[in-house]
Amino acid sequence: MNWPGRERFPDISLWMEALPRAAPRAPLPGDRRYDVAIVGGGYTGLWTAYYLKTLQPDLALCVLEARVCGFGASGRNGGWLMAALEGERALLGGIDGERRRQAREAILGILPEVARVLDREGLECDFHRGGGLFAAARYPEQLAAQRAELAARQVLGYGEADYRWLDADALAARLRIRRPLGAVYTPHIARIQPARLARGLADCVTRLGVDVYEQTRVTACEPGALVTDQGRVVAPVRLMAVEGFSEGLAAQRRHVLPVQSRVLATEPLDEARWREIGLARREVFSDASPLITYAQRSADDRLVFGSRGSYRFGGRSRSDFRGDGAAFAAIRRLMLACLPQLADVDVTHCWGGTLGIPRGGCPHAVYDPASGFGTAGGYLGEGVGASNLMARTLADLVLERDSALAATPWAHRGLPRQVLRRWEPEPLRWLAYKATDWALGLEEAACARAGPRWQRRLLGRASGLLAALRG
Repeated sequence: MNWPGRERFPDISLWMEALPRAAPRAPLPGDRRYDVAIVGGGYTGLWTAYYLKTLQPDLALCVLEARVCGFGASGRNGGWLMAALEGERALLGGIDGERRRQAREAILGILPEVARVLDREGLECDFHRGGGLFAAARYPEQLAAQRAELAARQVLGYGEADYRWLDADALAARLRIRRPLGAVYTPHIARIQPARLARGLADCVTRLGVDVYEQTRVTACEPGALVTDQGRVVAPVRLMAVEGFSEGLAAQRRHVLPVQSRVLATEPLDEARWREIGLARREVFSDASPLITYAQRSADDRLVFGSRGSYRFGGRSRSDFRGDGAAFAAIRRLMLACLPQLADVDVTHCWGGTLGIPRGGCPHAVYDPASGFGTAGGYLGEGVGASNLMARTLADLVLERDSALAATPWAHRGLPRQVLRRWEPEPLRWLAYKATDWALGLEEAACARAGPRWQRRLLGRASGLLAALRG
């Protein structure tokens, strides 16, 4: 196996490495005044800037990014643009009737809305709507769990056109995964090149008149102002869009648990190899491993495969994953457990990123008119699509629009404690996360070696309980 050496690691990810080299934008040139200041140059911040500026062009608006736009999860993720929200069952389960229908339609509208903006603004990000083979089951326990998940979605009002079951033969016709038992298929997922979307959005909002300052770290959020390492920004509206990079901001750091995810990419594969694998329609896929996997066939015919995650004591984010050879080797083993036909294929890129897990367990858009403070996030790893929906919702809340989005269960006026819940102090967070990861690893290992059924069931229940306590 040809592992990339230290000098071969891309600065950020395969995705960012593939873009034309460009100098960072200039930092904030001293003290400034704006109507709206947004902290974070990832998807959430840039989409929010886009919708605020297109809805009210006369707004004086800036985006403040500590590094460069796309440096965080927006330039490092697996490239799944999903019309789905993590925590959807809790969000939609608490409402019914017309309100549930409108919320469900808003979620399903993510892909069409993104496609509309890409076309309108001339943005190119390898967008391809091939759908997704979601949580392919390889063990009997996984089969039962995925059927239950499909049934739960049907209770929420999703139909056969949204999510449908593929039996073993139907799954094998699309993806030659090892021991295929079945999977849920949805057309509501597109593959993208995530860094091209992030950088394209930054260019787009700049053309619209938004001031995007890179190399500008926000160190404090005060009433009516943001303090940065380059100057002070006075703004009546201040919006936080930092997700997992929250440890430096007192207003955010205890609401989000920063978790690391790691990704690898193979060399480009020829058509003969892809016929062995499947994915002829360029579907994305995941298996139902408790370790959480995700994969796509990239535009240049690599297999990009990732798995979540790890947690650093104290909730520190992470951007440099050099020296993580053992962790990447474990992800490669997980990839080969799904696709053993890749055993002789070289891995050319390895990288990682930080995502955010909210204590409240659901994505949210929050704006408090009294203080001018707002935030959006809590995507639990599904932010590529969810960020667009939360940004549109946040824009409507800020502009006080009487819209369907402003009435959704993820839209919140004020600063509700049940949404902005605080994580427990250390070492409780670290201990809970490590215990859960340990149980999940044991569960995966027991299934892989076909251990006794009672053992697999016990480990599954234990890991599920620990995950529930953690989140």
